[in-house]
This record gives sequence, C-alpha cells and structure tokens, in this order.
Amino acid sequence: MSLRADTPAPPSARVHRFSRAERWVHRTTAALMGVCVATAAVLYIPQLAVMVGRRELVVRIHECAGLALPVPVLLGLASRAFRADLRFLNRFGPHDRLWLRAALVRDKRRSSRPAGKFNAGQKVYAAWIAGATLVMLGTGLLMWFTHLAPLVWRTSATFVHDWLALTIGVVLAGHIGMALGDPEARRGLRTGRVSREWAEQEHPLWRP
Repeated sequence: MSLRADTPAPPSARVHRFSRAERWVHRTTAALMGVCVATAAVLYIPQLAVMVGRRELVVRIHECAGLALPVPVLLGLASRAFRADLRFLNRFGPHDRLWLRAALVRDKRRSSRPAGKFNAGQKVYAAWIAGATLVMLGTGLLMWFTHLAPLVWRTSATFVHDWLALTIGVVLAGHIGMALGDPEARRGLRTGRVSREWAEQEHPLWRP
C-alpha cells in the first residue's frame, strides 16, 4: 500500500538525504534571503515605506543581510556532504536534458523526467540563484561604496540591482510554490530523511 504524501513513512522506510550542515546552510541562506527581499520591498514600495518608516535602519539591515548572504555557503564548504552535493548540482547529464525537455512540453509522466539526487530544474535554479546572488552582491557594493566606481557605473549597477531583485522575487515565489506542493521534499530539508517510495518516484536515478 502506498504512503500518503502528508503521512511520514516509518523509520525503516526512510533514507538519508541531507546532513545537518546542509540543512542549516539552507535555512540560514533562506532566512537571509527573506530579510533581503522583505527590506527591499519596504525600500521600494511607498506604502510599505510609510508603514514601516525608519528608512535608514531598513537600509542598514538590507546591506548587512546582503553581505552575509554568501557566508552560510562558505561555511558549509567545511562539510564533506555539502561539497558532495555541490558536485551533484554542478553536473548536467543526458537525463537532465530529458527532464528539461519534458518540463518544457509539460509532460508530467514520471518516466519522462529521470533525475538523480537533484533534478534538472533544481540544478538550473541553484546555478541561477548563485549567479544572481553574486551579481547582487557586486552591484550592491558599487551602490554602497560610492568611491569604488564612476557615476555611470553606479547608475548602471543600480539599474541591474533593482531589476534583478524583482526577478529574484518572482523566482523565489516559484521556488516556494514548488516546495509547498511537495511535503516530502520539505520534510527532507527539515529532518534530513525522506521516504524510500518518494525517492524512487521523484529521483529514480539516485542511489542513497
């Protein structure tokens, strides 16, 4: 009999997916990203700016959270499990191309979406958000330390920073929406373990 998605599997039917270090990297990064998005909204939406006030404090919180954003990942590199998963995320194989092709044509058959420990969508998201974070950090530094570059560079940095922030907000909303639709994936990030049935269905090429 199959297990319901919202019913935890018994311990004997669960497999290890994420280490404690990996879970803390994800949680801390998510918290810092949430602070960045929330403070950015306060800074750029007039109604929120009026409601919250204390713009200078909000700016400082936004800057500190942005500077701290890469720190959890850098600390996570001390974990062997985290480094191993980064290698998985950085490898794109033939099965990933099949997964993306199926996603583009909205083919939801499990057989058409082969995946290892991470599917192609997760790999693309991880690469994109990592690159976007670095761009946001670089443009943010140009905006913060005005003596680092001429005015035209700072103006361009502001334009890129603002529009990329909006794009990140949209992508994060999609990421959260996908997570809300998969209770077992969320359980894996919370406890480090997932049901064997879920692993076989969603990540058939993964050998835990």
